[in-house]
Amino acid sequence: MKIIKLNATDSTNSFLKDLSQNSTLENYTIVVTEKQTKGRGQLNSNWVSEPSKNLTFSVFINFNSLKIINNKHLNFAISLSIFNVLKAKKILNLFIKWPNDILSGNKKICGILIENTFKGDKIKNSVIGIGLNVNQEIFPNFLNKVTSLKLETSFEYNLDELLKEIVIEIKKNIELLELEKFKLLEEKYLEVLYKKNIPTMFKNSKDEIFMGIISGISINGNLQIQLEDGSIKEFGIKEITFL
Repeated sequence: MKIIKLNATDSTNSFLKDLSQNSTLENYTIVVTEKQTKGRGQLNSNWVSEPSKNLTFSVFINFNSLKIINNKHLNFAISLSIFNVLKAKKILNLFIKWPNDILSGNKKICGILIENTFKGDKIKNSVIGIGLNVNQEIFPNFLNKVTSLKLETSFEYNLDELLKEIVIEIKKNIELLELEKFKLLEEKYLEVLYKKNIPTMFKNSKDEIFMGIISGISINGNLQIQLEDGSIKEFGIKEITFL
């Protein structure tokens, strides 16, 4: 495990992706920064983080034979890794919000961005970007549904130690992935999936509001929702919003 520490960068994912394209990287090479100026989340959203207070880092993972069709299980493995570390810290009411936000109650504590490189029908490698709110206590007003480890537990955390704990957990779950323990990973993910089996209001891409119940994740990683007429419909990440 090689750790590259930066004082500042625009995006750890972008930095690590560029590095991987121009050199041969050791598996589990990590880029971590104190200040990220253009942190990216899902759907090109921005990740806002107070410098030196939180964990903003990316991990390079090389795969031997992970097929693209099992991409959703990679997402399960990474999401569960963060979930498990936070659960050990006694963070209450933890959930994974599809596809891979980590919540405490209904407040976001961690975001994940997975960017893959493909070769044929396989995932050659992945750059896993993780933004975890750790010691930050004050957030901008427009971020009204966020929290941090310190806000939830009143403890100050050592960022270096926390980073190592997370990477150890990622390695464990990637090992399960490479052993093709797909069913186990999916079961564990669905056990802690936010709003699963609970009637919930959603908004689709046409701004139509409807009631449904999350029933599972499709083979393509889409969210499966049971509608009021009993039918099951799939939604991609750009096609649905929780209300």
